[in-house]
Formats: sequence, C-alpha cells, structure tokens
Amino acid sequence: MRFYFSALFFAIVAFVLAGCSESFTDERDGQSYNIVEIGGKVWMASNLNFETTGSFCPDGVAKNCKKFGRLYTWAAAMNACPEGWRLPSREDYESLVNAGGGAAVAGSALKSGSGWFKKGNGTNMLDFGALPAGYRGSDGKFDGIGGYGYFWTATSGVASSSTVEDSSNENFAFYLYLDFSSDAAKLNSFDKADARSVRCVRNP
Repeated sequence: MRFYFSALFFAIVAFVLAGCSESFTDERDGQSYNIVEIGGKVWMASNLNFETTGSFCPDGVAKNCKKFGRLYTWAAAMNACPEGWRLPSREDYESLVNAGGGAAVAGSALKSGSGWFKKGNGTNMLDFGALPAGYRGSDGKFDGIGGYGYFWTATSGVASSSTVEDSSNENFAFYLYLDFSSDAAKLNSFDKADARSVRCVRNP
C-alpha cells in the first residue's frame, strides 16, 4: 500500500511538472518570462519589461509596466532583448501568424484569454498571451491601451498597397497589429519614433 501511494505521488508530481511552462530569467534585472515554442521558434510568452532609454510604461502609468510590459521606440527595441534573444523579423511574425491559422484568424489564437475590452479576448490557442498595451506616439501621447496590441519587428520599410513592399524608407518599420474587434492579425508599418510593445524570440 505504501509503495502504491509513493508511486501515485511521484506520478502526480511528474504530471504537474510536465504541464508547467518553461521560463527564462533576464539576468539584467531578474525578471522572469514564460516561454513557448511555436512553429519551431521559441518566443517569450509575455511582453518585454526591461527598462531602458526610449522605453515607457503604457499610458505613462508605472503599474501598467508590470501587466503590459514597456513600450519601446524602434531604436530602443532593436537593443532591448537580452543576450541570446532578438527582436523578431517580419518573417518571424509571418511564421507566427501562419502557425495561428493565417492572417484572418491568427489574432484570436495569439490574443490572451483576458485583458481585452468589449469581449475582444482571444482563445490564446498558441499560449502567446498577447496583451493590448496600446502605443505611445512620437508626440508623447498614449493611445489604445486595452484595445490594441502593436509589436515591433526588426524589419524596416513601408507597407505598400501593391504586391511589392517598399523597403527603402528607413524611417518606418513593420509591426504586428492585433485589434479587440477582430480575429485577424496584420503586419503594418509606421514611424520608428513611436513606442510599441516588444516580444523577443530566441536565437537559433
């Protein structure tokens, strides 16, 4: 009987540990991030919250950093990820969107199951847990918290209405856009002086 309960106990412990998410601790400030593998790439499963020049708390409120992570200008975002990690390229996000079922529905798969207003929560099917931190414009004004998520890529350029992308404009960069009112996930581009969220992807 004692052996039975011992075996049962260790089986339960093994099951619980198997279901736990992996995590990564940033040695620069001791903050921990859950990580998730999607489409063969390892992603942080929450927004980066490393304080650096060119980063801001959403809506200018310190407590929002803990929930939503920080917002970064593109220049700050390019150097914000810890050693062994990097700011994702446009292609990385395209791969992520494809893993979520394509542009028309991937937003739902990427969005967290809570935190989005007006019933705009996602299924979080990929365990990516995207949250709507909004953005900070180059004029210093904040907007969109609770309703919109914007995630910088490392890829410069301007989205074109044609089938050809204009990669010559170095003042703009691509970002992943998620909306409370839609299941879609879009790749748009805007001014690098704006501050947006950052997710880091692990180097191969």
